[in-house]
Amino acid sequence: MWASGLTVLAILLVITGFVVIRGIGAIDLEFISAMPIAGGREGGILPMIVGTLCIIAISTIVATPIAVASGIYLTEYAGTHPLSKIVTFGAEWLAGIPSIIFGLFGFAFFVVLLEWGFSILSGGMILACMILNETIRTTQEAIKAVPGSYREASYALGATKWQTVSRVVLPSAAPGILTGVILGIGRAAGETAALMLTAGSFMALPTSLFSSVRPMSLHVYLLAIAEIHPGAVARAFGTATLLILTVLIANLSSRAIKNYYTRGLRQER
Repeated sequence: MWASGLTVLAILLVITGFVVIRGIGAIDLEFISAMPIAGGREGGILPMIVGTLCIIAISTIVATPIAVASGIYLTEYAGTHPLSKIVTFGAEWLAGIPSIIFGLFGFAFFVVLLEWGFSILSGGMILACMILNETIRTTQEAIKAVPGSYREASYALGATKWQTVSRVVLPSAAPGILTGVILGIGRAAGETAALMLTAGSFMALPTSLFSSVRPMSLHVYLLAIAEIHPGAVARAFGTATLLILTVLIANLSSRAIKNYYTRGLRQER
């Protein structure tokens, strides 16, 4: 078991170390704040950073309330109702769909049918669909972890079902729910295939939700498949390093928020 754990850790260190060592030298203030030049092979990646943040914001704003509400329904209200089995099956099925299929659906539905075009809104909506399953399951597990005695005490004081859920269960489950949301953000930050078919690849600062953008993950891919160019390779690894740092910050933030709320709940008790 120790060997298995150390093997996983070694693989992680090799992959991240290889990327960071080759990309850290390309990161400076100009790289982060300047506009791209020569198709991104020179200059900075400011539009890619802004586009990525905008898409993540849209996906999080859309997916979080739907996922949390679904998790509450499945855990607290559904019971053995047939609809709960359908919703659970749908959520699990979402996790097994390849990202390129999400991209094709997003292209056909958001880009073409709704006529949103290649835009921040199209990319954010398809990412919201992709992170629903993870956030729903995390919400369910966080709610299930709340002791049953909390609910019993609330009912004994005359609270209704919704009062118990909203004022007792959800505050106690908040650390786990927030962790799931932030981990969903980390997944959204690294998605490529679906965004290639929905967000577009325009290297300019967005002016509205219907502006086409090039997310950082897609920028890495396009630079990697371009003709061999020293500047392109260096900027691809630099952008990849920033993506790794983004996911790392998301994971560390989830742990910090969880620990903060856990300490607060313990103090209240």
